Amino acid sequence: MSRYLALVPAAGHGSRFGAPSPKQYLQLNGKPLMWHTLQALASVAAVEAVAVVISPCDEWFDDFDWDIPKLQVLRVGGVSRAESVRNGLAALDCEADDWILVHDAARCCLTADAVERLLAEVGDDPVGGLLALPVPDTVKRADADQRVAVTVSRAGLWLAQTPQMFRHGKLREALQGGDLADVTDEASAIERCGGKPRLVEGDAQNFKVTYPRDLALARAVLAARKD
Repeated sequence: MSRYLALVPAAGHGSRFGAPSPKQYLQLNGKPLMWHTLQALASVAAVEAVAVVISPCDEWFDDFDWDIPKLQVLRVGGVSRAESVRNGLAALDCEADDWILVHDAARCCLTADAVERLLAEVGDDPVGGLLALPVPDTVKRADADQRVAVTVSRAGLWLAQTPQMFRHGKLREALQGGDLADVTDEASAIERCGGKPRLVEGDAQNFKVTYPRDLALARAVLAARKD
């Protein structure tokens, strides 16, 4: 029987955040931001292991008490997200047909319900799938002067989230060799090989902490859940 394992690439430096440490280690309600991410994945009973991929030169991870029994640490991070995922897949002890849920370290407001919905809707899919949100707002395409060039129809447009869930063998094959510069997420790697991943409606609270102002929003979301 296929297993479910989570893989969290966390070798980035968060340059847009402008903090002295990578954003995944910033304090959020008394814990490192990434602790909330890893804990959310580990709380899903069907997920057997949560593997975090960090840089071999990481100076921060060992400074914290993670206290997550399912956690595995893979010090094989690369220079890009795609490379970190590829290296992590190679280091995982699993079978080709096991399901891998790749999740952004900075999406710390993920809920177990969203993960369980993904497992339920994609577990029998021949390709795999991802959490995503239908685009709710009017979309504008800008020209070189940052003026509106055209209004784009939002029909059929979705905002990709994570986790993104694919079979270990298929995802590893999709990330092997070639230029990974255009691989912005795992779904795009599968698409490049001709696959059509399933879209599963996610949650607006499953946003990615990218800028300092996002940290305050994440803090409020997590505090509200605790209350």
